[in-house]
Amino acid sequence: MALYRDMTGEELEAQYNLRARRPDFDDVVAGWLERCAAFREAAGARCDIAYGPGERETFDLIPARDPSGALLIYIHGGYWQRGDKGMYSFIAESFIEHGVTVAVLNYNLCPSVRLGEIAPQIRRAVMALYASAGEHGYDSDQLHVMGHSAGGHLTAMMMATDWPALDSHLPADLVKAGVPISALFELEPLVHTSINEGPQMDVEEAIRESPMFMEPATNAPQLVVVGGAETPEFHRQSDDYCEKYRTAARRIDRYSVPDADHFDELNRLAEADSEFFRRSIALIRDG
Repeated sequence: MALYRDMTGEELEAQYNLRARRPDFDDVVAGWLERCAAFREAAGARCDIAYGPGERETFDLIPARDPSGALLIYIHGGYWQRGDKGMYSFIAESFIEHGVTVAVLNYNLCPSVRLGEIAPQIRRAVMALYASAGEHGYDSDQLHVMGHSAGGHLTAMMMATDWPALDSHLPADLVKAGVPISALFELEPLVHTSINEGPQMDVEEAIRESPMFMEPATNAPQLVVVGGAETPEFHRQSDDYCEKYRTAARRIDRYSVPDADHFDELNRLAEADSEFFRRSIALIRDG
């Protein structure tokens, strides 16, 4: 029986269950964890800085060699129910060499919280990082957000945030640019898959939490990225988001990482000579 866009539950599972497409996923994670631990030590990272009272309301800050420039806030994936900041420090390797400090966030995971509670938590983290710029040395006027998979969804949610409505002292353009990577812009298809075991969304909640139905709050530029080897649904979602919200005033570029799947694209991001990194650093530097 067709459940979404003429696809059955089995077909949707094949489109969105990305771990099932990588039988070596545990080895990938083990390699990332080892790489990240060594990198954090070498880079002088400051770890487990609190942005709220909860156990997972923390971030790791990886300073640039000259930390007075931009800050990149990175939000990890894991379908809102898995993952940890400690797996993803390595994405900062090339950014810090180019003058960009990186903060890698943790946040509460489903099913301990509803999915709708996570974006407000990320907003609190962004506001805390804005407020503590003087303490940590980066420029509060150069905050950028990047996230992968579920983190890409949360990145798009930040781009749709009316910051002055949360605090009248905040600038509307608090976030200067966004990079959603393999983002879930539309959550309804996930309701019909095993991925929903953690979030436990119904269709109404899925629609309510979908950035596809939330116009970006400013004209801040975005770089919307998908791995070239990812499933058609991931490409479709990113294409639809770009088409819907790109305007003459709001630049939203679309890039496919050649021959990369959902996980290998992050390895490309960490390579200073990759097109993915070059496009990302250009967005941060030049908008």
